[in-house]
Amino acid sequence: MPIAMSESAVVEKRLAELGKALAVLHTMHEELAKAIALVRSTVRSRHLILTCGNGGSAAEALHFAEELTGRYRATRPPFRAVCLNADPTALTCIANDFGFDEVFARQLGALATPGDLLVVFSTSGKSPNILRALESAQASGVPSLGLLGAASSPAAALCTHTITVAGVDGAAVQEAHQAILHILCEALEPE
Repeated sequence: MPIAMSESAVVEKRLAELGKALAVLHTMHEELAKAIALVRSTVRSRHLILTCGNGGSAAEALHFAEELTGRYRATRPPFRAVCLNADPTALTCIANDFGFDEVFARQLGALATPGDLLVVFSTSGKSPNILRALESAQASGVPSLGLLGAASSPAAALCTHTITVAGVDGAAVQEAHQAILHILCEALEPE
C-alpha cells in the first residue's frame, strides 16, 4: 500500500493545523478568563468538578481530573474532581441497563450537587451522552463548561459557558483543548 505523504509533509501538515488552533485560542482571552473564574470559584468553594468526554476527549477529561486531584506543577492540597468516563464498571452497567446515552447523566445525577461544575470535552458537540449530561446538569442546577470544536453544536446551547475551537480538524481541536486544560490548571497554581 503506497503512503501518500512524505514524513516532512506529515509533520508540516500537523504543525500547520495546530498553529491554526492556537491562533484561535489567542483570540479567546475573554472566554478563557471566564472559564478560569468558573473553575476557580468551584475549587475555592470546595465543590466537585466532574469531567467527561468520548474517545480522545475522554482522555482529556481524565487528564484534567487527575491534574486537579494530583498536582499540576506545585504541591498543593488536592482539588475535588472526578472523571465520569473513568470507571468501566459504571459505564458498562449504565450502558447495559439504560443505554450508552445515559452513561454520564446517570452518574451526574448520583454525584453532583448545586455549586459543582461539569466540564465536557467534545470535538463535535453532538454526542448524545454529552448532551444528556448537559441536560442533567441543567436540571440539577449545576453549571457547565464546554470545551468544544463546532461553533453551532447542540452542546453549545446547553452549556453555561463554552470555549469553542472551530475551523480546524478534530486532532487540532483536541490539541487546543489540551492547552486549555493546562491553562486552567496553571490558573490554580499557588503563588
